[in-house]
This record gives sequence, C-alpha cells and structure tokens, in this order.
Amino acid sequence: MPASTTQLIKELRARTSAGVMDCKKALEESKGDVDKAESFLKEKGVASAAQKADRETDQGLIDTYIHSGGRIGAMIEINCETDFVARTDDFTSLAHDIAMQVAAMSPEFLTVEDSVKNATVTEDKCLLSQPFIKDPSKTIQDLINEAVGKLGENIRVRRFQRFSLGE
Repeated sequence: MPASTTQLIKELRARTSAGVMDCKKALEESKGDVDKAESFLKEKGVASAAQKADRETDQGLIDTYIHSGGRIGAMIEINCETDFVARTDDFTSLAHDIAMQVAAMSPEFLTVEDSVKNATVTEDKCLLSQPFIKDPSKTIQDLINEAVGKLGENIRVRRFQRFSLGE
C-alpha cells in the first residue's frame, strides 16, 4: 500500500474511529477523497444503527456527571446488547459524554415522540435531537449511531435525570 494511502487511512480513522478495512474501502469508493469517505462511513453507521434498532438492549450501565462546584449533576441509564460492550472504553466514554450533555443542556424528553402530549416542545428540549456540546455538527443521535457502527451493537438511552440545586 502506498504511503499516501496509508496516511489517508490514518487521517480517516482519526476523524471517524472506523476500522482500517472500513476506511480503506471508503477511500476506494470515494477515489481518495477523505471528505467523501467520511460521509460514506457516516451513512454506513446510520444504516448499521437502523439494522440493529430492533435488537434487545438489556445490558449497559448507569453513569453520572457532576459539574464542578457540585451544583448541577446528571444521571443516565444507557443500554447495549452485551455486558462485554458495556465495559468497553468507547461505551463508557459515550455514557459519560451523554451524562455531561444532560447536565449542560437540560433536556426534558428523550425524543420528540416522547413529548407528543406537549405540542410546544422544540427539538432542543429532546436529548437525541440536541447538538452534541463537544461537536455541534453532530446530534446526540448521530453520536449514538457512530457508536453502534463502531461497537456493532444496538445502543439506547433508556432514561435520564438532571439535578440542580434550587430547582
């Protein structure tokens, strides 16, 4: 493999966390265009998440985030298919990032569908529709879809709660 191809694969892996062979295939499909390859991998991750959406998620973990000063905190339950995936660094990092999102953005509902009774709810009050605080170009649902593509299992946020002193 030419050095330039190896370098492109490394760059694409750094951007997407996808596997080497997936990156190589995406670069071949896009004729070496890293941006197109990244889009290809994102579409593949969304398709992978859609295929796995009906799978049972009865493993996972509960994670918390307490903001400095101890005045705001959040707790989430996030589920996956196996305890093996639940113990991976990628899954625990995802859980912590989502708990941090809940503390920072104060969502009221998980999805727009969960808020059907209240017609005035906007997408910014629904966790899965919110822009990710660490990368506003992605929503929380995009973040979960990427993790599904990488970890190969269905992942679901089951519930969350935000706590703030005085509220």
